[in-house]
Amino acid sequence: MTYLWPIAFALFFWWFSTGAIIYLDGLPVRTFKWSMLGATVLLCAAFFGLSASSADTSVQGAYIAFGSALVVWGWHEISFYMGYVTGPRKHACAEGCSGLSHLGHALQVSLWHELAILVSFALVVALTWGSANEIGLWTFVILWWMHESARLNVVLGVRNVNAHFLPPHLAYLRSFLSQKPMNLLFPFSVTISTVICAVLGTEAALATDPFEQAGYTFLATIMTLAILEHWFLVLPVPAEAMWNWSMKSREKSAIVAGQEGRREGHRHEHAHVHSPVPIASLRSVH
Repeated sequence: MTYLWPIAFALFFWWFSTGAIIYLDGLPVRTFKWSMLGATVLLCAAFFGLSASSADTSVQGAYIAFGSALVVWGWHEISFYMGYVTGPRKHACAEGCSGLSHLGHALQVSLWHELAILVSFALVVALTWGSANEIGLWTFVILWWMHESARLNVVLGVRNVNAHFLPPHLAYLRSFLSQKPMNLLFPFSVTISTVICAVLGTEAALATDPFEQAGYTFLATIMTLAILEHWFLVLPVPAEAMWNWSMKSREKSAIVAGQEGRREGHRHEHAHVHSPVPIASLRSVH
């Protein structure tokens, strides 16, 4: 049970938080401000949690630090996919664009997002560096490393880009996703990450202190999940099925949008039948 509960906690937090973000992104745009407000409240609570747990070397302290770091990272994910913190480029890459220009354009679509991550990293370091409990800091570092690695891999080319998870308002990002069996960066990404994961797993197995056992287990588990996400990019497996439940919000939004469109159409028809419209106005429309 020493290792089982941290592993189960990390697995559930990773799976549920990913699905929750996809679900919220699929809701009507008018709900985004409330989702963002809630995420920001949680972000403030997470920074407080990192600060409060920085000197706590109990198992509870490890849980708080790990969970707080995941919440901080979740804020960046939700703020990006809802379109609040993205980048200066808001349109697709021109067809045929490749090489360094393509990579530069890919950076432009998420530049503010990347800078916001740097700001959060600085805050996490300020709250935890040199403290007895640095689990939150290293959790954030692992998430950041694997985020950048995965981002580069989907730009360079992988089998499963999972573009259907992109919300409609970020459809232009599809032009930056390349579909290939694999790219030259992928083996290095997975190999380096696997070595780090093995070191973390060894530290967890050799630790005798409950805090260190839980902390290293959290780090090894989240690294393992990140490596699996990388393999999901190239293996012919329907890994996205784990989050099919989160796509239900888009189905509901499409139904609501269709109903609103029909009502709007009926209003226009009613106005067309019962209201005298100048001939000049009709000509300007057609």
